[in-house]
Amino acid sequence: MTPSLADFVDLIGKNVWLQIHSQAELLPAMISFIIHLTVMTIVFYVAGVIVVGKRRALFSDAFVISLLGIIVGDICILFFRPQLIGLILSLFVWLLLIRHYYETGWLGALAVAILAVIVYLVVLFILALLLTIPFLLFQL
Repeated sequence: MTPSLADFVDLIGKNVWLQIHSQAELLPAMISFIIHLTVMTIVFYVAGVIVVGKRRALFSDAFVISLLGIIVGDICILFFRPQLIGLILSLFVWLLLIRHYYETGWLGALAVAILAVIVYLVVLFILALLLTIPFLLFQL
């Protein structure tokens, strides 16, 4: 069931959708958003250069894809119940953004998305190793 306009107005009136009550909670959320945006921009740029070439995969396009994808994806997952529908819609929006900004077809957009997931997992693994090794070396 999709939410109606009345549900949206009720949600805004209660101020539930922000759920940020102080600046102490706002700062970590902003830092997390900026880190996520930066990592996703780099991932989409690398995947775009590999799949569609350096001419069509600009860093600014990767930034816009990441920014709009994160925002629209979060909105889709927030407002569509069950969340699987929001997730599927979010993935479709990501593919549309990749297709539009990298000027490629559906298969090219799918290839960029799959490669972006692989690059993201590699970056995540490397970061996990780099952050875990000091804890393992200096354990008492």
